[in-house]
Amino acid sequence: MLRFLLQCQGEDARHYEEWDSLLTWLDMAFPEDGNGDGAGFIMANQDKEEDEATLREQLLNPPDQDEAYVNQVLYIMQNHPMIDQQILALERAAYIQSPDLDETIKNWLVTQQVHPVVQFKALQCLRKRGASGTITLERLGETAELELEDTPLSMDEFPTPVIRILERTEQVAEVDDPTLPHFARELWKESLQFLYGTAAYHWMLREDEDTVDYFAAALHLTLLLTVYGSANDDDIRDTYGITEGLRFRYEQACKALRQVAVLQQSREDDPES
Repeated sequence: MLRFLLQCQGEDARHYEEWDSLLTWLDMAFPEDGNGDGAGFIMANQDKEEDEATLREQLLNPPDQDEAYVNQVLYIMQNHPMIDQQILALERAAYIQSPDLDETIKNWLVTQQVHPVVQFKALQCLRKRGASGTITLERLGETAELELEDTPLSMDEFPTPVIRILERTEQVAEVDDPTLPHFARELWKESLQFLYGTAAYHWMLREDEDTVDYFAAALHLTLLLTVYGSANDDDIRDTYGITEGLRFRYEQACKALRQVAVLQQSREDDPES
């Protein structure tokens, strides 16, 4: 199917690059299928009870991981112009059995300019590989010192205050629109990938209700601007009890989330992202 799609005309150039990359991965994962008829991959899908996660792991962790495979994963991770492909390479790197790979990833992170989301995915990759210790990175113009073993692998692994901010926003947003909590979760997840390890992230970790309130209010404001294109700042502050004493912190939280929104939008607008 992928070979057929690559022969079609009229699609966005990014689609052809993604299809070609996926076909390359599949050819490497199922080398016995070199005649192009797709039999090896089809047989892998015949078990209808195999869930998506298991299938994905099989594709990310092919049995044949020779030097050429490892080099290709590393090249895409470090040099591909599309962020999604770099992330996919990092997901594959988590399964590569190579004693030197951890240091290769660390060195790349500390010596090259890497997109904040790709940085976070690389930290997750190192955590999955069992790496430990401290790494110092430039994150959104700040110097962040991070413990590799503390990198969250899912939303549930973030510290409690971070989760409470989301829950607070979800509870309030659901009153106006039942679909907003879903968008709030996605927006918060994306924001955390950018902000992890920064000063704004450390503000979130304070164990007090005021911090939860002003970050939840900032998240709600950013959510409405993202989904609807407009929001009433006064109403948001009233709803979350943002007093004049909290106004500065609230505005700083809004600024941090707006910065993420701008970076995210620039990523989506850039054809090489």
